[in-house]
Amino acid sequence: MKRTTITALAVATMIPAASLAQQPGSRPMVVVDEANTVRPEPPPHGAIGSSTAYRISDGVPGRTMEFRKRILYPGSAIGLHRIAHDEVYYVISGTGSVSSGGVTRPVRTGVAAYLFDGETVGIRQTGSEPLVLIVAYPIPR
Repeated sequence: MKRTTITALAVATMIPAASLAQQPGSRPMVVVDEANTVRPEPPPHGAIGSSTAYRISDGVPGRTMEFRKRILYPGSAIGLHRIAHDEVYYVISGTGSVSSGGVTRPVRTGVAAYLFDGETVGIRQTGSEPLVLIVAYPIPR
């Protein structure tokens, strides 16, 4: 049986998998524990009621999007505001009503509202339980 040898050129071009993550220009992941991002604050766009914000993406260097969790307590709302990007409200738990472009629709656990650039949008907590949302949108560049 013939032996195969690896030439110096072939060895020089092999890059160990572990070093790929360390190549210039690569960016390692950032893992964020929401417990480290929590703070009570008025809801944005009008300070209607009270909320708890989880500013999950705020500490990510060089990020291109916002990713937040927000709890809106009974009677609270993210007030109507015009957006300059697409945005998603995803309901983790509770009920609410979301508005966009003059149309208001109910939302509940497991429902996402995809909102479009240029529209006037907002969301209001309804029911007896807090409305827990994920809010995601790109950061304008």
